[in-house]
Amino acid sequence: MSTAELPVDYEAETKPDLAQHAVLLAAVSLIALVGNTVATDATVMQGLVGLAVLYVIALVGLVLTHVVPVGLPSVAWISLVGILVTLPWTPGSAWVLDKVSHVNFLTLATPCLAYAGIAITRREISIARSSGWKLFIVAVFVMTGTYLGSAIIADLFL
Repeated sequence: MSTAELPVDYEAETKPDLAQHAVLLAAVSLIALVGNTVATDATVMQGLVGLAVLYVIALVGLVLTHVVPVGLPSVAWISLVGILVTLPWTPGSAWVLDKVSHVNFLTLATPCLAYAGIAITRREISIARSSGWKLFIVAVFVMTGTYLGSAIIADLFL
């Protein structure tokens, strides 16, 4: 079955607007605040201020994505804003770095990676069905090899 024959799920193709992004980002920030408070020695207030700074950086990047007529994805704009506000010659960069230093970025990445791992679309399911059992065997070998390779590298170098 070619990709042209696969049914299109138009509901999955919709992208959130700026207001929806702001609400979703606030929800993720609250979840991240809980994880950051549990995983680090930072107080709730330190984590809240650090996440608020990151929230503003992300929102500015999202606004730039919608306003600037350049085809850069939002992650590039957010990264550029983050880089600009933390450059040593940017006024206030020391304050931004101090506040954000109370946020553990590994704690932020864990829920995102977990969501990315379980976010499967209908199209991917139909591709897996058409591929059959061979795809399952290949996936098991790939995951096992990745895990073992990571464990070996970690054992040797960390």
